[in-house]
Amino acid sequence: MQLVLQKPLVFLDLETTGLSFTQDRIVEIAMLKISVDGSRLMKRKLINPERPIPKEVSEIHGITDEMVKDAPTFKQAANEIRQFMEGADLGGYNSNKFDWPLLVEEFLRAGLEFETEGRKLVDVQKIYHMMEPRNLSAAYKFYCNKDLENAHSAETDVTATWEVFLAQIGKYQNLGNSVDSILKVIGEELVIDFPRRMVMENGKEIFNFGKHKGKLVEDVLRSEPSYYDWMMKNDFALHTKQKLTEIFNRTMLKSKHP
Repeated sequence: MQLVLQKPLVFLDLETTGLSFTQDRIVEIAMLKISVDGSRLMKRKLINPERPIPKEVSEIHGITDEMVKDAPTFKQAANEIRQFMEGADLGGYNSNKFDWPLLVEEFLRAGLEFETEGRKLVDVQKIYHMMEPRNLSAAYKFYCNKDLENAHSAETDVTATWEVFLAQIGKYQNLGNSVDSILKVIGEELVIDFPRRMVMENGKEIFNFGKHKGKLVEDVLRSEPSYYDWMMKNDFALHTKQKLTEIFNRTMLKSKHP
């Protein structure tokens, strides 16, 4: 089945220094842009993380300090990366929980915003786990009947993700052949902050951690405004702080103009 797109779709895969949104950095980025006419364009860059890559992490993705020492920093590459994704919906494998959250953090650290509003987020892993509950290598074998050679190379992984995605929409007719039809089946995630310290329930932002878990963010900010200060001063992701500030400002405005 041929995929029908209303706007370009960019698949992303990152290799990083680790798994922390606040402490770790990107060392490789691969982006595969699928245009509305079906043409594809790949962009891959090594990134200097400006910190050592742990040996055990290098052993997984094969990228060493020596390989990235002359590469651009994320801040130097940020505009080029953002322009490549301009006006596109976004996809990847486990990307809603890792790749996009970490990329947004890198943009914010570089002093740039990366808006997700108005963009559709397609996570191929979510389709896979819903339809055939496993990892990218297993998905590639199952859907494409091929072994994934050189896994944990960002370019290899992002290409394999695209191939798995095409095989999925061919195999599961109920998914349809558009981003909208796919998200109707697997569900569209309403992302507030990518680290998911806040989630949406019944159209309201709810804290998803700590002593206020399950409480309305607005209610907590009204009754305990010092909680906002505590979060802003502590080790929370920049995207979490940005979205919390938006809610805080909105809440304070409502309080002044009931």
